[in-house]
Amino acid sequence: MFDNRDDIIAMTPQWKGERFPDGRPKVADKYLDALYGMTLEELWKPIFVQGYENQFIAMKSLHPEFTEAGQVKCKLVGRAVTAVYAPTRPDYYEASCDMARANGWTGTPNQWVIDRLTDRDVLVVDMYDKIYKGTFLGGNLTTALRAKTGSGGAVIWGGIRDVEQMNRVDGVQVYYRGIDPTPIRDFAMLGLNVPARLGSGTKTAICLPGDVVYGCSGGVLFIPPHLVVEVVENGAKTQVKDMFGFKMISENRFTTAQIDKNTWTEEMLDLLMEYIRTELEAEAYRDIDWSKEYDLARNGDPNDTQSAL
Repeated sequence: MFDNRDDIIAMTPQWKGERFPDGRPKVADKYLDALYGMTLEELWKPIFVQGYENQFIAMKSLHPEFTEAGQVKCKLVGRAVTAVYAPTRPDYYEASCDMARANGWTGTPNQWVIDRLTDRDVLVVDMYDKIYKGTFLGGNLTTALRAKTGSGGAVIWGGIRDVEQMNRVDGVQVYYRGIDPTPIRDFAMLGLNVPARLGSGTKTAICLPGDVVYGCSGGVLFIPPHLVVEVVENGAKTQVKDMFGFKMISENRFTTAQIDKNTWTEEMLDLLMEYIRTELEAEAYRDIDWSKEYDLARNGDPNDTQSAL
């Protein structure tokens, strides 16, 4: 069955919050909004250290992330809708089309998923790296993507076409593997809102329905929804520690080795608190709770001899 609510809930049991009607975790908009001001490394670290080591994949993007002046131009943030495809086979293709018609879906297997998107969704597609006759998006479907998702977009492990038309669709970011003029052909849907694998060989990433998708200059990060709050909070801590650390290094008050430690000393944390309390540039970070960091400084951390990731 395609897009099975019970399956989606079963594969995302650690999410305890609101869900979409299809069962996907629905991370609150305020956390999506917070990600726009954060960097890949700030968001990657908190999930990597918890064992989520296959969440990032390097890909090309339709639009640059930054303007020439260094301002954010087109960063992709949203909730994943996943789709997995494979080379066609006549009997299976016919059966899958029967299943789609039973659900009231029309058109081709790539159109089925476009029609189901909603606000702030990001379409994540395993097109098995098919580029020739694997062009999942073109001008028409990118226009539909913009209308359905608003600020959403797509991540396509496969091809795109009509790039000139796609570029004229304002506000949509698309990550892809390659460009080809051929229309999409000879493919079948294996699953909708199932685990999707992007990549090849030893460098792959896995995305589940409802993951928070973060696209930047280097590629795409898939954040498990149950970790998003922690990721946002730790990302903010990393931001202000970096601001403070750059200042301390510039003033020769601390070495890079000291700043890069996983666990800071109480002296360093006290200076950080003073920096946050008195510097205007750190005003936005004044409500953060640092008790965990102070506990580690006083009681020790098994990783305190290692540099921070």
